[in-house]
Amino acid sequence: MTPGSNLPLTVARVAVDVTAPVRLDVSGLLLTADGKVRSDDDFVFYNQPNGPGVTHGAGAGGGGDAITVDTAAVPPDIDKIVVTASLDGPGATFAGTEPTATVRGADDGAVIATFTPPQLGAETALVVVEVYRRGGAWKVRAVGQGYANGLSGIATDFGVSVEEPAAPVAAPAAPIAPPAAPPVTQAPPPTGPAAQVPPPMPTTPPSTGKINLDKGRVSLQKNQTVSLVKGGRPVLSSVKMGLGWEPAFRGADIDLDASVIAFGVDRKKIDVCFFGKLAILNGAIQHSGDNLTGEGGGDDESITVHLGGLPSEVTGLVFTVNSFSGQKFTDVAKAYCRLVDAQTDEELVRFDITHAEPRTGVMMAKLIKQFSGEWEMTAMGEYVDSRTVRGMAKPAGKAL
Repeated sequence: MTPGSNLPLTVARVAVDVTAPVRLDVSGLLLTADGKVRSDDDFVFYNQPNGPGVTHGAGAGGGGDAITVDTAAVPPDIDKIVVTASLDGPGATFAGTEPTATVRGADDGAVIATFTPPQLGAETALVVVEVYRRGGAWKVRAVGQGYANGLSGIATDFGVSVEEPAAPVAAPAAPIAPPAAPPVTQAPPPTGPAAQVPPPMPTTPPSTGKINLDKGRVSLQKNQTVSLVKGGRPVLSSVKMGLGWEPAFRGADIDLDASVIAFGVDRKKIDVCFFGKLAILNGAIQHSGDNLTGEGGGDDESITVHLGGLPSEVTGLVFTVNSFSGQKFTDVAKAYCRLVDAQTDEELVRFDITHAEPRTGVMMAKLIKQFSGEWEMTAMGEYVDSRTVRGMAKPAGKAL
């Protein structure tokens, strides 16, 4: 699954396993239509493993923890169950860690879906997936929303009462000189489910650990991600992805083909825009046409995407370049892609490929629609042996 995508559940009992290379604390919260728990009893975790229709336990094969949801037993006033994961180690973040949620039938173990939140950074806790009602049926949605203040940030966001430790009480100072530092008596620790949750940090907006456009034009390195928002709000309705290259050897012609593959739920290909199909999705994506030589300044080919005109089922776009004639990318110099505001022609994001491989295809960048509705661009630079975009669909889907 990709962020924001959803799938219908075909079984009444599902288990959501969350695994990672490091130890995680996995929890489930039962939320009403206003996005809050009814009481602390709706917070299901290792120290309170049973809630109405929801249980906490070991994942399949003993790997990680799992939240099991019996949809038939969930109270009617509960709208959704969110499954969260937080890091067990003090000060640890999800940077370099890829937690994976696997949704299974709780009775037969059959895999329904998997989801790995992309490009994590400074997050210390995540809402990974949610199981929710829609039109009398149950569905699962990939979320991947990050929090910088741990499980307590999630808990307080959803209405769980988190007790803060009482302030230390100072004992009376000794009455006779020489003065001495007064001893301190610590308050007793809190009890109950809230005692297992760390106290909340000072109020700050949740951090995604990603770059945004607040400081202007962004130059990406491979695997870096930029959120296409400024001042907390999406800033673009139409963008143009410009792709360029030059021959590595003077006098040579380089005929490369730029394309974009549109993906939907569960990484399924919806359509492809390339030199042989210059407009797709009712004109929401348009190609500039084929450049046969790679000569000249500026972008060799460009693809315009009207984000607001994309069908709702489109959640991911992967931009590729292929060498139909069979020339390898070691014969190409100065390959790059850049994201431009299609309204103003202002360059917003640029990615220069600094490493070439003797292959005939490269995935340049991807745009992913987030659960919140905003889009993010990630620099890829991943090479593939394929002379046409047709051979790029499978590796591109895996890369989402």
